[in-house]
Amino acid sequence: METLRVGLGERSYTITVGSGVLEQTGAICRDLGLGRNAAVVTNTTVGPLYFERVANALAGAGFTPLKVELPDGEEFKTSATLNSIYDALVDAGLTRDAFIVALGGGVVGDMAGYAAATFLRGIPFIQVPTTLLSQVDSSVGGKTGINHPRGKNLIGAFYQPRAVIIDVATLDTLPEREYLAGMAEVVKYGVVLDHDLFGEIERNVPSILARERETLSRIILRCCAIKAAVVEQDERESGPRAVLNFGHTFGHAVETLAGYGTWLHGEAVAIGMVQAAMVAERERIATAADTESIRAVLAALRLPVALPRFTARDYRDAMLRDKKVRDDGLTFVLNRGIGDYSLVRVRDLDGVLAACGIGK
Repeated sequence: METLRVGLGERSYTITVGSGVLEQTGAICRDLGLGRNAAVVTNTTVGPLYFERVANALAGAGFTPLKVELPDGEEFKTSATLNSIYDALVDAGLTRDAFIVALGGGVVGDMAGYAAATFLRGIPFIQVPTTLLSQVDSSVGGKTGINHPRGKNLIGAFYQPRAVIIDVATLDTLPEREYLAGMAEVVKYGVVLDHDLFGEIERNVPSILARERETLSRIILRCCAIKAAVVEQDERESGPRAVLNFGHTFGHAVETLAGYGTWLHGEAVAIGMVQAAMVAERERIATAADTESIRAVLAALRLPVALPRFTARDYRDAMLRDKKVRDDGLTFVLNRGIGDYSLVRVRDLDGVLAACGIGK
């Protein structure tokens, strides 16, 4: 078991990474001095697998766990599902000394975190991510929210968890497609922030595909350390934290156009990273060889790399609804070679789309 600290002053918290650490959930919550009632928000896939273990750990530490089970899928990351969480909390008579445990992937974590941020104007919550994507990305940093029919994550709040508990053993039960989608975010960190991590991924593709726990623990801990350092510099994404959106401008457009749930988030980000690399070529801050390296490692990890067929107008409209749009253009996070990045403000969106082979 390894730990690292996200240093945010009074909002600081610890990330615990290891195999079999679900059973530590109760002890960690007890050490934080949280109130007696714990609402465990999970979904219909993860709940049957892990709720009892987490509930027993909480009960053993003196807490009273309440199960709040949601439908599974990005398409349920909506205001209606959010309201069902509020309904469960109200029906149980929970007060401000209660807390939420988010047990599941990124959708559960985002919605449970937003519920915690807004229920009774804010109660504590704990992230217990069970997917690779949520373990290396969405569980760390305090981004919470829901989707809107016109865009992904348009409604939400920055609200930090009190702790993040990552049990790599939960990846054993993760469907292959979701596991591989999570690797896209791992690759993202390497491409724009850590050349050595990118090289480690390239060298360890067979071990990664085999889900070897030692390899995964090392990589997950490194990704969390990278994200923690970024979040410490820029908690509310007003500057450097924008680097974590590499691949997301095109990726969010793909998710929006195809319909939430058609592409997994990580799959859309994989596609988006390749397109961002092509834009980096256009801006002459990266080479065709860099793009090919990114494309090759994603393909080796069995991730999609080609844009779905929508018109340039479709992509333009979807991108212009993105949260990163400002009056003076759309900000793209672009790789500067491998291991570094630049934030580039783009006004000529048609030119960018053309560089990615998207015709009218």
